[in-house]
Amino acid sequence: MDVIDRKIIAVLQEDSRLTITELAARVGLSVSPCHRRLRELERGGTIRGYRAVVDASALGLTFQALLFVTMRQEDRDTLLSFEAAVTRVPEVVQAQRLFGDPDYLLRVVTADLTAYQELEDDVLSALPGVQRLNSTLVMKHVVNDRPLPT
Repeated sequence: MDVIDRKIIAVLQEDSRLTITELAARVGLSVSPCHRRLRELERGGTIRGYRAVVDASALGLTFQALLFVTMRQEDRDTLLSFEAAVTRVPEVVQAQRLFGDPDYLLRVVTADLTAYQELEDDVLSALPGVQRLNSTLVMKHVVNDRPLPT
């Protein structure tokens, strides 16, 4: 990956709706070489996809929590079962396995505290292998959906 590939990535992280002509102009290439580079970044998996960044509050999702999950046991089957199950919970918008204790960090969005409490009690606490859940509430986003450094 060279400087031009990094420019392409940086520009697309800011605005992925650009036409190939606009992208080429911004990175200082003609259309054909820019298109070839873009396709190679996509084929190679550097660019994994394109999406809209949506304001959660516009969808009525005004409550966010970070949830630390400690597992009862950490054998392979339990962890894989937990991970498969957590991917099916739409309110979990991010899940990360951690080194040490706790075992996982989840970012959860819901409409309000009541919806979160019901989700934790009825769904999250029943996920395979869960021993303990510890949540903290998100007060304010200081840095959110920042492009990756190139």
